[in-house]
Amino acid sequence: MVKKKDSPLPLITDGGSIATIFGRETSFHGVLEFEKPLQINGFFEGEIKTQGTLLIGVGAVVKADIQAGTVIVGGEVTGNIIATKKLEMLGSGKVYGNIKTAKLHIADGVVFDGNCEMMNDARAETSSKAS
Repeated sequence: MVKKKDSPLPLITDGGSIATIFGRETSFHGVLEFEKPLQINGFFEGEIKTQGTLLIGVGAVVKADIQAGTVIVGGEVTGNIIATKKLEMLGSGKVYGNIKTAKLHIADGVVFDGNCEMMNDARAETSSKAS
């Protein structure tokens, strides 16, 4: 992964380079579905569905249930997260909700209030095809 010098978030992810960025001044409500890597730096409320990569930037606020392949959290998420491939919580990340993932990385300083369920690879593949 390639990272910007002043940001803990990668510019290029396992799913490719970030295709779309919602800026800090962006506020979005609704259902968000996408395929290529997307980064949220502003406010989002609703539901997120993708088999791709979702990055939640430092300072971002997301109030949503999330189903994604990979989720990287640098901001605040209120809602449940299902990450069929990987969930990474950066040191600035805050997650208030239940998580379910195949691989989990939690950095020092993370705030996490919820339950965690680990999926094996077979369950992760079945869950991602069902979405």
